Amino acid sequence: MTSKLSASAARVKEFLDKKGFSFNVMELPSSTRTAKEAADSIGCSVAQIAKSLIFEDADTHEAVLIVASGINRVDIKKFELAAGLKIKKADADFVKKQTGFSIGGIPPAGHIKPLKTYLDKDLKKYDSIWAAAGTPFAVFEFNPEELEELTGGEWIELT
Repeated sequence: MTSKLSASAARVKEFLDKKGFSFNVMELPSSTRTAKEAADSIGCSVAQIAKSLIFEDADTHEAVLIVASGINRVDIKKFELAAGLKIKKADADFVKKQTGFSIGGIPPAGHIKPLKTYLDKDLKKYDSIWAAAGTPFAVFEFNPEELEELTGGEWIELT
């Protein structure tokens, strides 16, 4: 862990602080780019990783954020039925333009604009979960109730 945060991680920390959250944003010496890498770096289960996945709404062309448990694959068809949306995979340029962050370090909040957000109900099974904080090396820990408050997201069955 470094004492001074990188610009992206500091931006996430500043957003969290302004929202009244006192989460400890930390940068680790090993990668947290994937859920498995993050769990290995942190020392938690893959299921406790709250991965932020960006999709494109096929109708509005706006970003849609799905925060899913690290062990879950999002069932797109099930999601579309539950959310009433048609989504498609987003490329790296779209993700960066819509969130201000690069794939591998996308936090669940603090994007350049608010995103329509959906939360994986499976994350509620854990007392603490971890999310990216702006870079492939930065993370923060919190609980699922705080995730809803932080993102304004809607809990949904994703798998």
